[in-house]
Amino acid sequence: MKKLYFTPGPSQLYFTAEEHLKNALKHGVPSISHRSKEFQSIYAHTVEQLKVLLNIPDGYHVVFTSSATEVWERIGQNLIENESFHFVNGAFSEKFFSIIQNLGKSALKKQVIEGSVVEVETVLIPESSELISITYNETSTGASHSQNDLDLIRKSFQDQLIALDVVSVTPSVEIDFSAVDTFYFSVQKCFGLPAGLGVWVFNDRCVQKAESLMNKNMSIGTYHCIPELVKKSMINQTPETPNMLNIYLLGRVAEDMNKKGVQQIRQETNYKHALLQHTINESPYLSHFVEKENNRSRTTAVANTTIDAKLLTEALAKKGLVIGSGYGTFKNSQIRIANFPTHSKEQIEMLSDQILSLNI
Repeated sequence: MKKLYFTPGPSQLYFTAEEHLKNALKHGVPSISHRSKEFQSIYAHTVEQLKVLLNIPDGYHVVFTSSATEVWERIGQNLIENESFHFVNGAFSEKFFSIIQNLGKSALKKQVIEGSVVEVETVLIPESSELISITYNETSTGASHSQNDLDLIRKSFQDQLIALDVVSVTPSVEIDFSAVDTFYFSVQKCFGLPAGLGVWVFNDRCVQKAESLMNKNMSIGTYHCIPELVKKSMINQTPETPNMLNIYLLGRVAEDMNKKGVQQIRQETNYKHALLQHTINESPYLSHFVEKENNRSRTTAVANTTIDAKLLTEALAKKGLVIGSGYGTFKNSQIRIANFPTHSKEQIEMLSDQILSLNI
């Protein structure tokens, strides 16, 4: 039985990824030199497609890392001299906070209960904080911020750098990235690709910050520090031998998304989100974890279960439908369902029908 993966990362491969993978193997993409003109062309194509798809503003640099998790550490090394401030409302925003502490720097936070988001207008952030971190879409809880939140933070804190985690939301939700100085994601969620590639985007303010720390003889990392990443990106290369196959696949999938049209992707995301909300409302086994409707993620539906979540996931798995369990302490009491671009309206409709027909 062929399985459909609605897990929130890794998830179902984008529906064109298999054909692109075959072409990559046919043309020997994994074997080419990362210093070759062929790879430079692949790099340039991927960056170009991402800039169009995400409407990345002029003056922002696009570089590649091993994961979004790596970006947390690189931000700590390159953009924070002494202190950062973090909006924490779940496992992943908490992990970034902890990484900054582990780097020996001061990390402050405003923490709220899981299933909610920080009300940004109530937060007092000291001017000593050099960087403000926000997780737009907390994958562990399905709680999401909004563009209005970003605009309020940018207006109130113009001197600080703002870092935005968009790991499980872009390109499915429109975001004005000019409101932040750096954002990042990995490819195994909304882009529907194999794990092992992170994308880090930052503006010249971030470059200047990294260079200022380097000029103070502070350690900002080695091969993946911002100055080295920018230097290589200017000639469409990377400091190290990168995940060339995934960079190639990302460029092809981003191109496919551009051909489809990002607005259509977002319209479909909204339709599927509404259907999943209806499913949670109607199922006797489910209830919403995120109480405020405006804060419910459009890409990661999270529901409390009235029975052991394992019974639900196993019942659906028998039908070839793989959904996610709750994260961490919620493993047995919640389910998580991805609503990514690779998940068609018909697939979400089928999943909804199966959930509503369950009799456990």
